[in-house]
Amino acid sequence: MSTIFWITLAGAVLTYLTRIGGHLVLSRFERIHPRVEAGLDAVPAAVLTTLVAPAAMEGGPAEVAALVTGVLIALAGGGMMPLFLSSAAVLILLRNIL
Repeated sequence: MSTIFWITLAGAVLTYLTRIGGHLVLSRFERIHPRVEAGLDAVPAAVLTTLVAPAAMEGGPAEVAALVTGVLIALAGGGMMPLFLSSAAVLILLRNIL
């Protein structure tokens, strides 16, 4: 079999083990310490920050406008799909115009 097949298979297995590993470790405990729980609750915000911060700092006007659009829709109480679609539409439109 080709090398690409084995690399893909290894990547899939490692991804699965990474995803299931956290669940298996935490399921062994009856109760999670509040500090651990607070740290785990902070992970989505930290990941989002690492994705958004470079676009905000190094992006052009199209990226900044898309971020502002996303923030406004989030503050208005829009769901994730309207937030994503409107920000993507603003980004695509302004990248083609500018």
